[in-house]
Amino acid sequence: MNIKKKSLTLSNIDTNNYNMKRKSLMLLPLAGAGLAACSSAGTSVQRPNIILIVADDLGLGDVSAYGSQTISTPNIDSLARNGIMFTNGYATSATSTPSRYAMFTGLYPWRNADAKILPGDAPLIIPTDIPTMPKMMQEAGYATAAIGKWHLGMGDGNVDWNQHINPSANTVGFDYTCLIAATNDRVPTVYVENGLVEGLDPDDPIYVDYEKNFEGEPTALTNPEMLKMNWSVGHNFSIVNGIPRIGYMKGGEKARWVDEEMADYFVGKVKNWAANLEPGKPFFLYYGLHQPHVPRAPHARFVGSTTLGPRGDAVVEGDWCVGEVLAYMEEKGLMENTIVIFTSDNGPVLNDGYADMAEEMLGGHDPRNGTRGGKYSLFDGGTHIPLIIYWKDHIEPQISDALVCQMDLFASLGDLIDGNVPEGLDSQNTLHAFLGISDTGRKNLIHEAEGRLALRDGDYTMIPPYEGPERNYSKNELGNLPDYALFNMKEDPSQMTDIASEEPERLEAMKKEFSEITGR
Repeated sequence: MNIKKKSLTLSNIDTNNYNMKRKSLMLLPLAGAGLAACSSAGTSVQRPNIILIVADDLGLGDVSAYGSQTISTPNIDSLARNGIMFTNGYATSATSTPSRYAMFTGLYPWRNADAKILPGDAPLIIPTDIPTMPKMMQEAGYATAAIGKWHLGMGDGNVDWNQHINPSANTVGFDYTCLIAATNDRVPTVYVENGLVEGLDPDDPIYVDYEKNFEGEPTALTNPEMLKMNWSVGHNFSIVNGIPRIGYMKGGEKARWVDEEMADYFVGKVKNWAANLEPGKPFFLYYGLHQPHVPRAPHARFVGSTTLGPRGDAVVEGDWCVGEVLAYMEEKGLMENTIVIFTSDNGPVLNDGYADMAEEMLGGHDPRNGTRGGKYSLFDGGTHIPLIIYWKDHIEPQISDALVCQMDLFASLGDLIDGNVPEGLDSQNTLHAFLGISDTGRKNLIHEAEGRLALRDGDYTMIPPYEGPERNYSKNELGNLPDYALFNMKEDPSQMTDIASEEPERLEAMKKEFSEITGR
């Protein structure tokens, strides 16, 4: 990790790079032991609003609060400066769908065989009869919304994009939804609001197929002259907005999004939803940013804002989205009792299917912030992500080294709001770590990358042997090793020294622990 620390006061924080030292682990009044404890003491405390912002493929090193000198992210940094910045924050998974599945269900995604990178026409993979974090919020009296990227499936597997889509995110706990079905590089390239494609002309129905093209429809291979962005690997199917996608699509011309307008579109949807909230009713908002996932097509006002090309500019655009949403919430008086959680779904990636110069223009920028691997990888860079929690007047600004995971938000926030948290979840109650009362988080965590698993226990990570290539097309190291490997993450955060042969007893203990948790 490239985070340097010095004594923290609000006056000596570098606005471009918050080099912070953990303050005493104290919390301002109200959040000391959760709202349930406050209530039991006879003090009435209003449940806090909760905003969960999840970036897409954003690395630790892409955020200037974590040490980036090449990208400025002032709005995300403001959250870090005034809240808790975790240096050991993790997703469960090195890819999007399983990571988000874990956040909403509180379950390890490898327990569900369908929790893997999904095509745009995949069915909803969250069973509608299981508890979820947004359902818990609803039961506790919260207004709930999901706006932005979804990628957890829609419909029952035979979705008709021209009719109301059910089941959907509305079915698993969100009152209001406005989402893209998968990723912005997959069809259908339309917005789905409360189960209906927005702006659809019934005389121009949508058809989607991931196996074969529709007769006469152009693709990147047949009509390269139509492209304004070139593909590098795999993204050579239907063309929408001059950008080739994964999958085939026909129709729905008026409903198709314009990539460069997506940031403004979703910011507008968040503001409109917030403007119509019932006064006094707490809310839970999931806001899924699409930045800096491919295709990286930021609005023209952000083009050239970094020296890193479209990927860097997309990060700046994502930071702007954060600032716009939070400024609006402040304007409406909604930030006085609001927890803001900012994170990313998995580690970073450069070349992810488009020739957008992300590698060539990288220069000295390190999106992995000294970690090894990245998206798709079992190495630390696959799941080690930015994680920041801000709660105005309730949390002391600090850096925390506690081992924490997004999956634990379910149980932890449930404790905070006195919600109904079912037994049997993999989600653990680490509320004291999330609020800065304790620097102790999880003892262990299973990392997942496209079905392959590894174990983190305290300062150590064990990676079992897996067959397969060393790297994929993105050039990220995948963590496929010929034998068991053991790394001391505190002394060797870049995982360059395998100490399995030096600590055989620890290795055997972690093998046993891994088997007990996973059954493998």
